[in-house]
Amino acid sequence: MKIHNFSAGPSILPQSVFDKAAKGVLNLDGSGLSILEISHRSKDFVEIHEKAKRLVKELLHVPDTHQILFLSGGASSQFFMTPLNCLPQNGKASYVDTGSWSSKAIKEARRYGEIDILASSKEAGYNYIPKGYTVPQDAVYLHLTSNNTIYGTQYHQFPDCTNPLVCDMSSDIFSRPVDVSRFGIIYAGAQKNMGPAGVTLVIVREDMLGKVERDIPSMLDYRIHIKGDSMYNTPPVFPIYVSMLTLEWLGEQGGVAAIEERNKEKAAILYKEIDRNPLFTGVAVDEDRSLMNVTFLVKDESMQAPFLEMCKNAGCDGVKGHRSVGGFRASIYNAMPKEGIETLVEVMQQFEKQKG
Repeated sequence: MKIHNFSAGPSILPQSVFDKAAKGVLNLDGSGLSILEISHRSKDFVEIHEKAKRLVKELLHVPDTHQILFLSGGASSQFFMTPLNCLPQNGKASYVDTGSWSSKAIKEARRYGEIDILASSKEAGYNYIPKGYTVPQDAVYLHLTSNNTIYGTQYHQFPDCTNPLVCDMSSDIFSRPVDVSRFGIIYAGAQKNMGPAGVTLVIVREDMLGKVERDIPSMLDYRIHIKGDSMYNTPPVFPIYVSMLTLEWLGEQGGVAAIEERNKEKAAILYKEIDRNPLFTGVAVDEDRSLMNVTFLVKDESMQAPFLEMCKNAGCDGVKGHRSVGGFRASIYNAMPKEGIETLVEVMQQFEKQKG
C-alpha cells in the first residue's frame, strides 16, 4: 500500500530526491565517498553549496542586494538572531501575532528592544490573518509569519508598507513567487519544502546589518556568516545536499510560478470536499486558507478516532491535527502529488457514506 505523507514536517520530499540522496549516501557522483563523510571544504561539496545558492537565487529572483546563507539551529534560532543583528537597543520593531511561531518570535525579540504587537488573531484561535493595521514609520522592521502550520492560515498578500519586512517562511517558501526585494530578511527551516531538518535558509539584505552596537557572538553574527560564505563553522552538509537536489527538482517542474498553480489546484480539491461534506468543517476563514496546511474538524467529535483509523487504513499518514488544537491537518507541500489529495478526499467520502 502506498503511504501518502501529510505530516507538517519533517515532511514529504520528491521521490526522485530520495533516490538521488540515497545514491549520494553510498557513493557521491562516483567519487567513492559518501556525502556523509566528505569534507565541507572539498571540491565536491563546494560545488554542491554553490549550486544550492545559485538555485535559490534563480528560483526566487534574489537581487544582488541580498546574501544567501545556509545556517544551523532551525528557524527558531532566527527568532533571536534577527533582532540581535538588526534591532538597536533603543529601537522598535513591529510584529503581527498569527500563531505559535510568531508568538515565540515575539518572546525572543523582547530581549533586545521594544516590540510593538500591531495585531493578533489569538482571540479567534488564530483562524485568520489580521489586516487593516498601520505600521509605525519608526519601526526598524515588520516581522510576519507567512504561513501558519498549526492553524492553517497564510498571507496571500503582504502588508503594503515602507518598512523592511522580516518573514518566517518556513512552511511556504518556494511554494509561490515572492518579491524578495521587499524583504530585509527571509528565513526558513528546510524541513517543509526545501529539504530535511538540519539546515535553515536565510536571505538577508546587507543594509539591514551593522546598525547595532551590542557585542554579537560570532556564531550569531550574520556578517561573519556572510564573510565565511556559510562556512564559518562546519555547515550541515547532508541537509544542504538534499536541499540542492530538491531545488533542482523544483526547477525541473517549471519553478515556483508553475508549482504555485499545482498547489492551488491541490488545495482547491481538498477545500471543496471539506465545504461539501456535511461531516466536516474548515478551521481557517476562507480568504486566509493556507495552500500548504489544510486544517479541518469533524462536527461530531466522537467520529474523530474512526476517521483517523480510516485514513490510516487508506495509507493517509500524518492527518491528525497538532496536539495543541486537535482536529485534522493535511499538509500538502510542493512534493505532495495530486494522487495523495484524491486519496484523502475518497476517504472523506467513504466516511460520509458510513457515518452520514
